[in-house]
Amino acid sequence: MKKIATSIIFAVACAGAWGQTTVCGIVTDAETGRPVMDAYIRVDNSLAKGVTNSEGRFHITNLPDKKHQLSITHVNYTPVSIPVSTTDEVRIDMVPSAQNIGQVVVTGTGTHHRLKDSPVPVQVITASEIASTNATSLVDALQKLSPSFTTMINGMGTTVSMNGMSNDYYILLVNGRRSTGNDKWERVNVGNIKRVEILNGAASTLYGTNAIGGVINIITNDSKNSVEVQNDFMIKNNGRISESANLDIQKGKLGSFTSYKHQEADTWQLSPYEENKKGELVETKKIASAGFHDDGVTQRFTLDVNDRLSFYAEGNYYRHKTDRPAEVYNYDIKHESYGYAFGMKMMAAKKSYITFDYNTDIFNSKYDYFSDVKNKKGKITIPKGTSLTRKRTRFHEATFKGVFTLSDRNKLSVGIEYQIDALKSASNNIRKEMASTFATFVQDEITMTRGLSALLGVRYIYHQNFHSYATPNAALMYRIGGLNLRANYSMGYKAPTLSQIFATEISKLVDRITIGNKALKPEKNNYFGFNAEYRNQWFTLSGNVFLNKIRDMIDYVTIAQGDAAIAQYGHQTVRQRQNINRASILGSTLAMNANFGYGFSLNAAYTHLRAKNDETGKPVDKTVKNSWTMGAQYMKSCGFYTLYANVNGRIYSRRFSESYGYAPHYNMWDISTRHTFNLKKITVEPGLGVENVFDWTDDRPYNSNYATLSPGRTFYVSCAIKFKY
Repeated sequence: MKKIATSIIFAVACAGAWGQTTVCGIVTDAETGRPVMDAYIRVDNSLAKGVTNSEGRFHITNLPDKKHQLSITHVNYTPVSIPVSTTDEVRIDMVPSAQNIGQVVVTGTGTHHRLKDSPVPVQVITASEIASTNATSLVDALQKLSPSFTTMINGMGTTVSMNGMSNDYYILLVNGRRSTGNDKWERVNVGNIKRVEILNGAASTLYGTNAIGGVINIITNDSKNSVEVQNDFMIKNNGRISESANLDIQKGKLGSFTSYKHQEADTWQLSPYEENKKGELVETKKIASAGFHDDGVTQRFTLDVNDRLSFYAEGNYYRHKTDRPAEVYNYDIKHESYGYAFGMKMMAAKKSYITFDYNTDIFNSKYDYFSDVKNKKGKITIPKGTSLTRKRTRFHEATFKGVFTLSDRNKLSVGIEYQIDALKSASNNIRKEMASTFATFVQDEITMTRGLSALLGVRYIYHQNFHSYATPNAALMYRIGGLNLRANYSMGYKAPTLSQIFATEISKLVDRITIGNKALKPEKNNYFGFNAEYRNQWFTLSGNVFLNKIRDMIDYVTIAQGDAAIAQYGHQTVRQRQNINRASILGSTLAMNANFGYGFSLNAAYTHLRAKNDETGKPVDKTVKNSWTMGAQYMKSCGFYTLYANVNGRIYSRRFSESYGYAPHYNMWDISTRHTFNLKKITVEPGLGVENVFDWTDDRPYNSNYATLSPGRTFYVSCAIKFKY
């Protein structure tokens, strides 16, 4: 078998090695004649691709000497498809479009589709939309641009809820590979994002365990210019500094893509008071938001053997450390992550390809003690200088996948996947525990008529601890003119984490111990969704209604208390996680984008959730019933200068917490401006803005269920410098 596979790869490589040449050209605006930067060019039936530079030029190498079909897309233009030869430079005129009708997405089906043609509804957030909000983190961008996301932040990290499900119930991908660890949100370099694809609903058929609530896929920049350099810098109140730098080099068949990010912030309080045990307000120096500094770097190498075979290898490193005041704390929290990945993609036949990907993600979390910890008798139990491992996780994933176009009406995806999870924690008394999962999946995309298409798929899962499960999905789309109607059903699966099964956790605040439970079962769900979308060149309106029924949900149960608990476990209260809950989430989202001409555009979206714990009748933890996002943009160009002005608003009703009750409703409004100077190969883009214009803060006493950690009205200055050659 190895000899056959090696022979196929060698044959493909050799077949493309003879008569290789280059296609080059320029892409311009059909109305103004100006160069179009960042247009994406793909060669049909090939892995070859390119991106236009600041002068609108592109060149694509390693192509056979014959005629090719180019597909050109850009978020602000109507897609173009033209035949070309490899002998002449081509000129491509693109017609401006106010709506992103040509965007290609991959997350919904695991295969490439134009956004309007995807049988599974996918929301796309583009790099230009992120830039318009001046967001410095992925979480910030999601909150500003989609009402489906709400956050809860504490000392242990950020919890991001998506359509009523916390981040344990959906997965975050970076270029299709799973990202794990408590710091997965902070590790993403916003300056290196090309687009964000959001898939709502259970997606376990394609993406496996934890994809009960959906999938977020970060697609990073993969420039094909000879040299591309970008630096982004922003400074805000409270010592908040963000900087990112990217260096991309493409030389012949080799590519190098380097990304670096740095962030830091000072400590701040929202209130100088806390409640004592008697319920009285007393002064405190405890903080709502800890100061921190973090750094992350990613290095990716690519080798394009020819237009039908490519390889990549990637490594990344990230570190985060808090800077907490010594007056009230005795330790800092340190996160450290690193990982590596490699893989290949090969065109097996016309419009068919196979891929292999291997990914390792390692996360470490430690308590770094900068002062002694003493017990009630004054004896030192933890000396300063101690570094105690809170958690160490290791994730390995290998995936082999094939996509085969059987006919113009039928596309088949098949694959196998193997995963290993490992956990080590001194604070939770886990020396080392591991679990493995094997899965195989098949999915068929069927075009039944010109306007009717369907998708059917199933994944078989064998988990080391929980044995066999199957998760099917089905989707149907009908299109008539600019109207798309979609319906989908899917089943999800979430295996209990190693921490839930094995961890022994002792609370730092109260006399309580939580013990593991080896009898836990996987959580499962049924998801039903209906989507209607109307789209034309100037206007987009979409509505989505869904029902997510989750069963065997894992939650805490008190199994012993008082003298009996002290006698058996040595603590006043003993808890254990058990499969005790069922939940129903009925939700709807309405979104609108409109362009009024003369540079003015408007977007608005609203999400309503009825998220209920079916066992208790209470809302699902960390859910918000109503949320709105809205934005107004203005763009004006004059020669080499372009002004971008943006107003962004978010409105949230009360957020429920099982532990702390309700956080108050609030709204937040931002004003941002960017001033772009396009100086041929160099673009300079200073920015000015105000966040939280109306200066709203949640100034309730320390340890409240804060609605937001915003310190109040914030002024910022930013600058981006880009060089493309």
